[in-house]
Amino acid sequence: MGLQIGELVPKKEIRFDSLKGKVVAVDAYNILYQFLTTIRQVDGTPLMDSKGRITSHLSGLFYRFTNLMREGIKPVFVFDGEMPKLKHKEAASRQERKDRAQEKYEEAKKKKEHADMLKFAKQTTKLNKENVEESKKLVHAMGLPYIQAPSEGEAQAAFITKNGDAYATISQDFDSLLFGSPRLIHNLTLAKKRKIAIGYVEVKPEMIELKQVLQELKLDQEQLIILGVLIGTDYNPKGFKGIGPKKAIELIHKYKNTKEIFSEAEKIAKEPIDFDPFEVIDVFKKIPLKKDYKIEFTKMNEQKIKDILCKEHDFSEERINSALQKLEEAKEKQKQQDIGRFF
Repeated sequence: MGLQIGELVPKKEIRFDSLKGKVVAVDAYNILYQFLTTIRQVDGTPLMDSKGRITSHLSGLFYRFTNLMREGIKPVFVFDGEMPKLKHKEAASRQERKDRAQEKYEEAKKKKEHADMLKFAKQTTKLNKENVEESKKLVHAMGLPYIQAPSEGEAQAAFITKNGDAYATISQDFDSLLFGSPRLIHNLTLAKKRKIAIGYVEVKPEMIELKQVLQELKLDQEQLIILGVLIGTDYNPKGFKGIGPKKAIELIHKYKNTKEIFSEAEKIAKEPIDFDPFEVIDVFKKIPLKKDYKIEFTKMNEQKIKDILCKEHDFSEERINSALQKLEEAKEKQKQQDIGRFF
């Protein structure tokens, strides 16, 4: 679910070329879920190889990230490690929702209602260990670095960005801001057009800057975390029931003391809270991080890419070769432009 503050935070559209030459820290699980959810056929069926193995995530990783690499963008992937204990309850709730969605999908399938099949199929998305391991192999073959976080990948990506080793964090969630990422970019890996009821709408990358968010909301970093706790995070999804973002900000501005904020929030909440808000704050402030990480870009192994995608998973070699050729042409063009600057 993630932090729901989209209506409050200032965003600005950015161009792909504004990220040329910049390293970006990718919240790998978030992006893989995105690919597994959205890259599907009209009846909700994910892309699969001849053995029935899902390949939507591999398709997204290869095609969308080679497109970004053609723009000169340098992704480093950060994978989740051990889940914080507070997230286990939410994980169980998510699984229950997926099970219910699977039942509804089966009902829609019997009736051959493709729109409902697609809707419910998206809600059943799962990311398993096999998906993660083959994603790591493909990322490595593409010459891109990946980092195994000890806990939340999004927290590790935010840490890398705070350190200045990445320009921005790439994720569709807002939690990176609570972990202190100076910049967060949405929509960078989405398809460039999104289908809506009356046709298609263009999807553009958006930049959210932490400094601007804090200025706009008149909060400091600690208060931003409190805002998250009040309205709900992955570690306390329901938050204080009945308290939305605007009411939460009002409480924070009125009662500067953290204990007093939570005390007043509990008085007006529609239900008793079933979590310790200070324990949630600690997750954001004390989450385990890998501090001795290395970011090294290597030469792309085209044969290994084709072994993974074409030999193992039946991707079209012609399409793979075409994407690789376009990437090579983009790199060569950039080299010529760089040489031209010296004369």
